[in-house]
Amino acid sequence: MKKLINLTVMCFVAIAALAQEKADILVSYESVSPNKLMKPVTSKMSLLVSSTEAKWFNDLSLWVDSLKSTPEGKAQYMEILKKSCMTEEPDGSTSWDLSKGPVKKTYTYVFTNLTDGKVTFYGKFGEDQGFYTEPLEEMNWTIVEDSTTTVLGYECIMAESTYHGRHWEAWFTPEIPIPFGPWKLRGLPGLILKADANGGFSFIATGLERTDRIITPMYLPDDYTKVDRMKALNDAEYFVNNEESIMNAQGQNMKIYTLDENGNKIEVPKYDGLKHSLEPDYKIKVN
Repeated sequence: MKKLINLTVMCFVAIAALAQEKADILVSYESVSPNKLMKPVTSKMSLLVSSTEAKWFNDLSLWVDSLKSTPEGKAQYMEILKKSCMTEEPDGSTSWDLSKGPVKKTYTYVFTNLTDGKVTFYGKFGEDQGFYTEPLEEMNWTIVEDSTTTVLGYECIMAESTYHGRHWEAWFTPEIPIPFGPWKLRGLPGLILKADANGGFSFIATGLERTDRIITPMYLPDDYTKVDRMKALNDAEYFVNNEESIMNAQGQNMKIYTLDENGNKIEVPKYDGLKHSLEPDYKIKVN
């Protein structure tokens, strides 16, 4: 595998000149973050990279969004949901259990473009979907050359940076000299295969392979409104912590609760960006 990837790196310039839209490497990651009960939650994410571009996404979400981007695909997706999630009851009614079907749960997409010199983030903030951009130069790293580890057979060097309210320790491999990594982490002289931040946040590469997949642009871009990052994060926290009253004000008459380890109903814990957000700087500056 290492020889294959090294050969790919040597060909980056030529490949990029021929087809900017094609990726050269696909990296799979496990992303870990704490939930509102401060328990770790793991999700599967992917990173497509070429010599000049990177795209961070969840494969199931990408598949759902690609289908829903056309009328024919949307109809096909609804048929899939019906077959996997819908049950006809004896009285003739129907019930739905969306946990049985391919339902989109991760809304995050990150596009990093060296040519444009910017990062574009797409996500869901409360009820609304939004996007924003930021310059590549926002991350300043200090390389700690005497601190190394091995990930997927690649020797990695550690670097440190404070970014949007969290201190990151990232391990990059000079054997794959491209300045990309998981999520919005970037700017090191090698692919980032592992990263940890204070508060229980982490990314770890679990697979790496050569690919010629297309780095497709955002599906359904008109569904996203341009937002201010800090305000959107603050608004999202307000919505999460007041969802029940907001929904009831809209006439939905609902009660939101969660279950403890014994299955008893308990009040939903409050969301606190200082504990639960990858980017808690909106809390630090607002409060």
